[in-house]
Amino acid sequence: MPLILVVNPGSTSTKVAVFRGRRPVFESVLDHDPRSLGRCGGIIDQAAYRKRALLRELKKHNMDISGMDLFAARGGLLRPLSSGVYRVNSGMLDDLRGCRYGEHASNLGAIMAWDLAAGRTRNVFIADPVVVDELSPEARLSGLPDLPRRSIFHALNQKAVARLVALKLGRRYESCRLIVAHVGGGISIGVHKGGRVVDVNNALEAEGPFTCERSGGVPAIALLQKLCDERVNSCEAKRLLLRRGGLLAHLGTNDCRTIEQRVRSGDRRSRLVFGAFVYQMAKAIGAAAAALSGRVDAVALTGNVMQCRWVRNRLSRMVRFVAPVHVVAGSIEMKALANSALDVHEGLRKAARY
Repeated sequence: MPLILVVNPGSTSTKVAVFRGRRPVFESVLDHDPRSLGRCGGIIDQAAYRKRALLRELKKHNMDISGMDLFAARGGLLRPLSSGVYRVNSGMLDDLRGCRYGEHASNLGAIMAWDLAAGRTRNVFIADPVVVDELSPEARLSGLPDLPRRSIFHALNQKAVARLVALKLGRRYESCRLIVAHVGGGISIGVHKGGRVVDVNNALEAEGPFTCERSGGVPAIALLQKLCDERVNSCEAKRLLLRRGGLLAHLGTNDCRTIEQRVRSGDRRSRLVFGAFVYQMAKAIGAAAAALSGRVDAVALTGNVMQCRWVRNRLSRMVRFVAPVHVVAGSIEMKALANSALDVHEGLRKAARY
């Protein structure tokens, strides 16, 4: 069976895994020193630093990059794409390196995999990148014609979890009506209908519920007034909304385990804020149910925050009136990436061209 290297970069870490066929050999999370990343310059300049860490991890497991047959990477900020597997090519790399559609750590995935493949470039793939766009025409409109809503979300894990839940239901994914809530550093709540995510909040740009450190939707006029009064420039405004909001702004930490401990020890403020965190997610899931006219086969809760029992139990209780709740704590992205590359290798799926 072929050896598959899977690369999944995050803001301050890189997940790496090796699969032999569909069986995992190992999976690791490489935490990077933020100061070392900062010394690299921009996000794209971190590729070499992260590759060195990845190669050291392979060596630790007595593996060599030359022994890898297939390479699968998390997709970054590209033009809007249909769901599927894509073979990495020079056009994709140009868009990622130039940050044509935005700068994000996920841009590094395909870049690193391509460099590590060292000539075996027909065997480098991404799957269900964050820019998968299947929004319905109604979902795309906002209240300002020149500011349409954009589909940027945890497409890879959302699709993988949706297919897993469909399998549990004994149904094809394409025949199911599902709501999937991915709750990690960001939150995306997707409406899955007919094998497509026909509505989802833009998880990258602080749309939807507030998260561990993103503000979520806030009162627009009050925000404008604050930015004007404090003479905040656009870079600082982005940092405020995307890095200094949510649980971090309210409680001084973005660590849900720490907050859960505070709640269990009787901290009233933590309980109020954590409750609001769950409340906003539950309300968004209810709105997603309306987008399916109330006919929902299942609600799936996934992402690392679902490992927090207090959040998981409270949210499950609040939304179980919508449909049976399935919890897939953590992420199955690495397995989904490996399987996508292997499916192409075995002729089960075709790789699309970017």
